[in-house]
Amino acid sequence: MPADCARKLLNGEVDLGLVPVAIIPELNEAHIVSNYCIGSDGPVESVCLFSDVPLEEIDTILLDYQSRTSVQLVQYLAANKWNIQPKWKAADSDFIEKISGTTAGVVIGDRAFPLLEKYEHVYDLSAEWKLHTGLPFVFACWVSNKKLPEDFISEFEKSIELGLTQREIAVEQMAHSDHENLVRYVQNVISYSLDEKKREAMKLFLDWMSKPS
Repeated sequence: MPADCARKLLNGEVDLGLVPVAIIPELNEAHIVSNYCIGSDGPVESVCLFSDVPLEEIDTILLDYQSRTSVQLVQYLAANKWNIQPKWKAADSDFIEKISGTTAGVVIGDRAFPLLEKYEHVYDLSAEWKLHTGLPFVFACWVSNKKLPEDFISEFEKSIELGLTQREIAVEQMAHSDHENLVRYVQNVISYSLDEKKREAMKLFLDWMSKPS
């Protein structure tokens, strides 16, 4: 889970991790070591706010315990785009069952896909960000908590590049009922290049996080 990757990097259990960008300000030392990330340019489909009622009628929003960046992103959107002030509630492992009535919930990952047709109101957080800022969004990137050797970083970058050429093969090795949709997702929905627009978006997001509440 992204939150576990974050915890291990913050605690020094690992030197390098693909971690939620929201934890970068919490690190004593942070180095972005790759030009690749987990991002999106428009709808991402797997990071959504699900609700039975429209935004203005939401009373409480449950926050997915597996996520860090998405939890911050939904609060950014509430304050800057949607102009709502719901109660925020950290969620437990069975929180999806509690999304009902005026209680909405942020759900990430594979668990979000079955909910896309279940709830009347679905707000794709990446799509909402793009509508508001005109920018793509970065959910996670490769960050180290210490300076790593340049030769390692070079080899590491090559390994990611190789992996990205093998996406369809990787999907074939997964036991997944919706193979065709998963191939589409990893090939066309997730955007992996940490380009200048994504870096601009990441700065905007982290600058907002650093402002006093």
